[in-house]
Amino acid sequence: MKRTTSFFLSILIMAVFCGGCVVAESKYLMKVNEAQALTDENTSLQNQISALTGENTSLKKQIATLTGQRDELDKILQAKTDDLSRSVAESRKKIADLEAENTKLKGNLDQLKQKSQEAEAQSNTYKDLLQEMKEEVAKGEITITELKGKLTMDVVDKILFASGEAKVKKEGLAVLKRVVDILKDVKDKNIRIEGHTDNVPIASGLAKIYPTNWELSAARALNVAKYLQEQGINPKLISATAYGEYQPLADNSTPEGRAKNRRIAIILLPKD
Repeated sequence: MKRTTSFFLSILIMAVFCGGCVVAESKYLMKVNEAQALTDENTSLQNQISALTGENTSLKKQIATLTGQRDELDKILQAKTDDLSRSVAESRKKIADLEAENTKLKGNLDQLKQKSQEAEAQSNTYKDLLQEMKEEVAKGEITITELKGKLTMDVVDKILFASGEAKVKKEGLAVLKRVVDILKDVKDKNIRIEGHTDNVPIASGLAKIYPTNWELSAARALNVAKYLQEQGINPKLISATAYGEYQPLADNSTPEGRAKNRRIAIILLPKD
């Protein structure tokens, strides 16, 4: 009986023990599988991390490259912007210079037009004087010239004055009246009256009145100037100058030369 009981007890213990072994092995295998799964997952994650790290490094290189390209483009763009700014500034300066030059040219054109009109008016005066005085010009008693805006009419003294006299004689006043009729319309010129003589000294009888040829030429020029004023020519335009014997037209060594040198010059000059 005891043996039977011991036998069954032994079998029971062995069964329990074997059952425990089966359970332990099953749990072990489960843990092993879990560990392998975790290892595989970890390996996969490491591979992903490596791939992402490589991709990140590549992206950083690309970013660095793009940043360098951007900086280079910025430099090129800035250089082109600077060049464009300089070009614009130069263009504006050229435009300003051209506008200034255009304004200057317009001013010059206006001046040329004015001078042209003045020259035309003076030429008309020249033509009118030549026409009016053609008989005296033909006789050599009056000479009319026009040069560089200066019109000069030289009148020999015998037409205007008696010998040694400064007062304009009646016939001389008639000649001057014809000149005045032309000059009275001249408003844009100064009129200078010049007195000239030859180099023959003043005769003793006249020396008390006109000590030298200076005084005689001055008196004659003043009397002609006063007559022009009396006939309505603006006195602000008139001046009288005495040159005596010191600006001869011809040689004083001959009678013909001295006759040319004794004269009154009526000169039209541009206003200052």
